[in-house]
Amino acid sequence: MAIVGAVLLLITLLALGGFFLYRSLPGTNVSANASGAGTESEDPTNMGVLYIRVIGESSDVFVRIPGGDVLLDQEMSQGQSVNYANADEGLEVTIGEPESVEVFVHGERHDISGEESGHSFTVE
Repeated sequence: MAIVGAVLLLITLLALGGFFLYRSLPGTNVSANASGAGTESEDPTNMGVLYIRVIGESSDVFVRIPGGDVLLDQEMSQGQSVNYANADEGLEVTIGEPESVEVFVHGERHDISGEESGHSFTVE
């Protein structure tokens, strides 16, 4: 009976460790807001270093640390957003469909809607 208890304790500790490791990864928050309600009143001071929201049908979004780890590489759908609270080493960003997204850098809106597909920029 003690072995069963020890195994359950080990599984619980591994699950908690994995959860907290995942939560400690760089400040990334991807969310979906299907209704779009409340997205218009986003406070620029809470947007962090980089905030991207898909307002069109969809767009590929690629974010990485320059010369390093890939933080995001996925197709995001309408209503989804991603927020990076900090970027000590900077961020390299590529947007598949610039007309389909709103981009805020340090809380200021950057209009990239007129750029070509696959538009890239760097956030310092």
